[in-house]
Amino acid sequence: MGCQMAEYFDFFNIYVMGVTEISAQFYFLSKILKKKVWPPFYLLFATGAVIVNDFVPDGTILGFAALVFLLMAYGIFVCRAGFKASVLYAVLTAEIMLLCYEIVNSLTFFLYAWRPAVFHSTAGVAVMLSGEAASLALTGVCYFMVYRYFSCHTAAEMQQIFLVFIPILMIFIMGEYISSIAFESRQEVLADDGFTGYLFRHWYLFVIPFLGLFSLFCVLFVYQKLLRAFRLDTELSLLEQEEHFLNQYVEEAKMRYDRTKSFRHDIRNHIAVVKKLLKSGKQEEAAGYIEDMEDMAEEMSFPCGTNNPAADILVGNKLGIAKNMGIDVSCSLFLPYPCGLRDIDLCIVLSNALDNAIHACKDLGADAEKYIHVSGRIQGDFFMMEVRNSFHGKGAFKKGTGLSNVKTVAEKYGGAMSIETQGNVFVLYVLLIIPQHSKDIPRKMD
Repeated sequence: MGCQMAEYFDFFNIYVMGVTEISAQFYFLSKILKKKVWPPFYLLFATGAVIVNDFVPDGTILGFAALVFLLMAYGIFVCRAGFKASVLYAVLTAEIMLLCYEIVNSLTFFLYAWRPAVFHSTAGVAVMLSGEAASLALTGVCYFMVYRYFSCHTAAEMQQIFLVFIPILMIFIMGEYISSIAFESRQEVLADDGFTGYLFRHWYLFVIPFLGLFSLFCVLFVYQKLLRAFRLDTELSLLEQEEHFLNQYVEEAKMRYDRTKSFRHDIRNHIAVVKKLLKSGKQEEAAGYIEDMEDMAEEMSFPCGTNNPAADILVGNKLGIAKNMGIDVSCSLFLPYPCGLRDIDLCIVLSNALDNAIHACKDLGADAEKYIHVSGRIQGDFFMMEVRNSFHGKGAFKKGTGLSNVKTVAEKYGGAMSIETQGNVFVLYVLLIIPQHSKDIPRKMD
């Protein structure tokens, strides 16, 4: 009867609780990866994972690696998440549950060392089932805390995610190594020295799981602080660019104001000269004078009319620099004014995109074709811009700070930036979603 009861308990512990535990892991992984999965799939995948785990030694590094691999594959192929996020959250998911179970198992063994007779009766089954339930409940609380406080990351921040991977993995391996060594001798110590001797010699077995779980949350907390520092650094970089563009805009506006003021001051004199030339029958001289006046007026106009004053000044300045460098330029850019896109953000995108294009053309040889073509339009609630320029076309292209700022602004508006190279042609695509209200525009990188 005892053997049959043990078999039933083993079946319940391995399959019923195993499927429940791994289902909880799959569910948490789906939630933290922000993906929706049909609930029956959790049970289906969990059953398959339990069957696979039957062929892997339980409670070993190999068993942990197999579980992480299954969770990682679930994140990549089922949740369609990125590789980095899937690996990190798979390790985190498995380790939290293992640490929680190690905490409860340590307390259970403490009870066994104190009152071993309890475990040789029917009450022992109740204690073991209560331990399983307590482990699952503690795991659920930890999962909720991680999801609530440590799961809000942007795409850019996910690039730094492996900063916490090594510490998290190290916490688990150290804990498992110490526990495995101590487990080999604690039965002997318990038999020779009793409960007091066991508690004195292996007190750290009760402390290590608690410290491991606490250290895990400390690592996540420090990671959040680092991300906040990265966000502040990004915001500072954008603010510095905003200040530069504002100063540039003011200087350009002053210069054009002075030119316009001078032209308006002299316009009456110019008109008087034209009248006198016409009255004297000097039509050719009058026509030449008018052409000179047109050239003066042309200097005060913008080489690229975008319908946005700030963008007109910026694009005109950048394309003027490019034209003076012998670069063929063209611009077909239209921006409704006003619109939900902040002028400063538009200037950050345009300035960095054009600086990148000018720099690429400048690196070309004297005989190479140099050109920059800018185009963009509003379609519905989307602003789509394309900057096409010539470049050397050699080796892999790496994004610098300028294009990183373009990407940051694009993500700020829920859009995206992409790069395409075709031989000696470099194309930058930028998509921005236009907010319907000014309050929808984030003032910082959330």
